[in-house]
Formats: sequence, C-alpha cells, structure tokens
Amino acid sequence: MTGSSKSRLALLAVLAILCGCKAKQQAASTSPASTPEVQTSTALRVDRFDPAAERVIPADAKLERIATGFTWVEGPVWVDGSLFFTDIPSNRILKWTPGKGVTTFLHPSGYLGVKPYGGPEPGSNAMTLDARGRLTVAGHAQRDVYRFETFDPNGEITFLADAYQHKRLNSPNDLVYRSDGSLYFTDPPYGLPTQQDNDPAKQLKINGVFRIPHALTQAPGSEAPSDELQLLVSNLPRPNGIAFSPDEKYLYVDNSQPKKLWMRYRVKPDGSLTDPKVLYDDTADTRPGNPDGMKVDSQGNIYSAGPGGVWIFSPEGKHLATIPFQERVANVAWGGDDRKTLYICASNSIYRIHLNIPGEPLIQKQK
Repeated sequence: MTGSSKSRLALLAVLAILCGCKAKQQAASTSPASTPEVQTSTALRVDRFDPAAERVIPADAKLERIATGFTWVEGPVWVDGSLFFTDIPSNRILKWTPGKGVTTFLHPSGYLGVKPYGGPEPGSNAMTLDARGRLTVAGHAQRDVYRFETFDPNGEITFLADAYQHKRLNSPNDLVYRSDGSLYFTDPPYGLPTQQDNDPAKQLKINGVFRIPHALTQAPGSEAPSDELQLLVSNLPRPNGIAFSPDEKYLYVDNSQPKKLWMRYRVKPDGSLTDPKVLYDDTADTRPGNPDGMKVDSQGNIYSAGPGGVWIFSPEGKHLATIPFQERVANVAWGGDDRKTLYICASNSIYRIHLNIPGEPLIQKQK
C-alpha cells in the first residue's frame, strides 16, 4: 500500500467514527422505519424493438419507485435482502431495506479531505460482491478500489488498487469479478474535480480498463499490489459500465462520451482481452443519458443505462427494448430472492421492475 493509501485508511477510520452518530441521526430523520416499501406504482411503459422482448418483460409489469430525495444515485448491489447504493454528491453509501426505508451505511465514502472537494462527485461509485460475499467499492473521488472485510462500516478495509505504474488512478467507476478471483474495473475521470482529461490532479494519460489478478485472495489489510495491476484497454475515451457474459467468454464495456458505445471483448484464458467489437453504437441519440452501468441476466441479455432510460440487448447486441425514464438512468442491479427484480438508479430516485428472467449472480463459483 502506498503511503497515501495508508493515510487515507487511517483518515477513513477516524472520519467514519466521527460521522457515525451524525449519519445515524440524519438517516433516522429522513428515513423513518415507517417508510413505505413502494412510494409509487405505475404501468411500465416499454418501447419494444424485437419480439424477443416479450420473453423478458411481463405484459403487466409495473414500475415501482421505492425511494427518492437523493442527488445522483449509483452503484446498486443487492445484499441479504437489502439494496446498497451510493449517492455520489453527498459522499455516502446508503442502504434500503423493505419496510425500513433508507439508512446511511458509510459517510464519507470517497473523498476524505477537510477542504471542500471542488467537484460535483466526491463520493464512491459502483459496488459489487466477491465470491466470499465481501462488498467491493469503486472509490471514485478517493481514486482507488477498496473492500470491506465485514459489513461493519467501521471495520477493516482493504485497498485493492490505487495506482498504475506509480501514478494515481483517475477515479474508478464500475467493477466486476471474474470467477478466477480477479477484478476488472473502469477508470474514467468523472470523479476528478473538473471531470476532464486536463484536470490538474490527473496523472494517467489514459482512461483505462484494468484487471487486478488476485483481488479475491489479497490478504485483509495488505498493501494494494500496484505492480500487479494490468491495463487491458487504453483506447476508450470514457470507459464506464462493465459486465461479463454468463459463460465469461466475453467482457462488455460501454463508453459514455463522446461516442455512445457498447463494446464486447473476448476474454482469453489468462484474463486478458482480444477481438474488440462495437456491439452497439448510439452516438446519434440526443436524449438525456449515456451508456453507463449494466448487468446481464442468466440468458446473457444485457440491461444497461443509456440515452432515455434502460436499454435491453440480446447477447449478440440486438436492441430488444428500451424502458423510458424521465430521469437520467445511472445503473441497475438484480435483487430479490429469485433475482428477477431489476433495481434502477435514476437521478434522485430508486426504482424496481419485476421481470421474467433471473439476473446472473454476482458471486460466481470459483474456477
């Protein structure tokens, strides 16, 4: 672990303790236990572009809003009956539980400095689980990837990555584990104060897709193994959402700007990538939103944030349907006991839709 990582770890522990009482008070005042599970429910509007959409979306599907009042929500992940998600501008990881509403899990979750951050996104971003059920976080404004060893926000935290070739990462955005225990993540500049490539704090010339080979087995509390970090993709201007196909033969990575692309890469046995292919190009679409967080279902269909709402693709990249949203959609996640509920982070609210096909589990059997 670099000296800066050690200092951030110490500061995080101190700030978490200092902020704990305040966070609990804020959560209690804004999210009482009596918060209803569903705030609004309306018939789901769907723009269908292929008959295969009928197998994915029930004819009587409803769009349910379960929580609102945030600023810019991201990074959803379903854990033991609750949805964890981030509100990036407020620098928080939040937790929604049916019948109990929203509570603060961690604050601050990204930027730990005392001075104002000076940018719009000081918090953490996407989250996922490893094969041992540990919550792993794209630190975004903290410029690292970290893991909770337990679900105690004041407990031990392990930093998995914070630099490449002795230069600080930009702002890790989204992440996904492979069944071999390696972790893949995207690193655009959206968590930097200006969100631009010429930001004074930006040390890397590229916005990459990276792989941490031994993320699962990295010892708790050990130093981030920067010398092992592998750069896999360096030619995407704004890599963002990332997901594996169910058989892990392909890695999907979307690009948010200036071109709005969904890319597909073939995964080689050693974990590296080859055969890049543009799965879908929606650059001409002027509706609000960009390709962003995405997940796949057990049949390989892709569900992604995109212009105008949630986009659904076949494994081959055929556009099956779009679920329109008034808000900008940021990310999606599977949840519920049968994993047929798609949770959607859209601007200041959390929504859910019950669908026909279960989502692919986050925790894959280790090979």
